[in-house]
Amino acid sequence: MILYIIIGAYGSGKSEYSIHLARSLKHEGKDVVLADMDVVNPYFRSRDVRDVFAQEGIEVIAPDGEFSHADLPMISPRIKGAIENYQKTVILDVGGDPAGCRTLGRFVEQIKKRGYTLRLVVNTSRPFTTTKAEILAMIEMLEFSAKLKVDELICNTNLMEYTEQDLVEAGIRVVQEVATQLNLVFDEYLVLDAYQDRVPDGILGKKRRIMGYTLQKPWEKLVMKGI
Repeated sequence: MILYIIIGAYGSGKSEYSIHLARSLKHEGKDVVLADMDVVNPYFRSRDVRDVFAQEGIEVIAPDGEFSHADLPMISPRIKGAIENYQKTVILDVGGDPAGCRTLGRFVEQIKKRGYTLRLVVNTSRPFTTTKAEILAMIEMLEFSAKLKVDELICNTNLMEYTEQDLVEAGIRVVQEVATQLNLVFDEYLVLDAYQDRVPDGILGKKRRIMGYTLQKPWEKLVMKGI
């Protein structure tokens, strides 16, 4: 079974993508484990779907008990066991800066022994990933910190409710320049289901992957509760 490592800068949508990927693989009949290794972002983390995923038959590995919502750099020791369990399809949701990627260092031997695919999610509408040069610099920095190589790019260029086809197409062009220079796989771009009517499939020959909006900021949760 494949080991997926998903990284991305703040605001890239990599945790949403990790969650969507976990569900997609589960629907294909895979035995899926999603490990929350994001020690960087306190607002959007895959651990927030643990209870829902438990009902769907997807295991989520994240800090437990009193630490389940702590904004601390804690990594569950169960992650090593998941990486070494070749019968399970494992997804590692990793923070997209050097501090986040260094968390992979303690498992790098097991990861390389098993084999992996490392996907970088890029939103060219966010700081530090707006240009080819910035993305190349980020990849170099992340690979150095993680001691692993990126092999696939996922374009998630968006401006939420202001997302339009032209914006997404411009993002795809930038990501393609990076993929071409580094000889990386680049097949997909992401679109939220709320905006799928604005952004068609097949832009510049790429495949559109439609995702739902799962993770919420703490203040959005309060609004949902009427607070």
